[in-house]
Amino acid sequence: MPDRRFTAEEVDAAVAALQADPERFGHAQEVVTHAAPGLQRILTEALQEGGWFGEAHEKQVLQVTAVEDPNDRLVAVRTLVAEETRIGMLVGVAVGLQLARELDKGAPPS
Repeated sequence: MPDRRFTAEEVDAAVAALQADPERFGHAQEVVTHAAPGLQRILTEALQEGGWFGEAHEKQVLQVTAVEDPNDRLVAVRTLVAEETRIGMLVGVAVGLQLARELDKGAPPS
């Protein structure tokens, strides 16, 4: 079975469905909890290969911690954390989509 491609409308509808019924996450949370160690390794490798960690990350951390004004430093740290969270989320979603495809390969035909 070839990989299915999704339209923007299908993705929007799926996101809306998830927002409307948080209980839909129940099984997904169980799967992710079970797979967490392996998924964490995949996420770490993807972030490193994408250049989001390593020297660039260390440079950002040093810049943020070097800000002298405490209020400015707090804003800089919050911004860095938010940016890293977004990147982790985006890579994590990509890994999740591929994981779903891999799981789908073993699913019996419906």
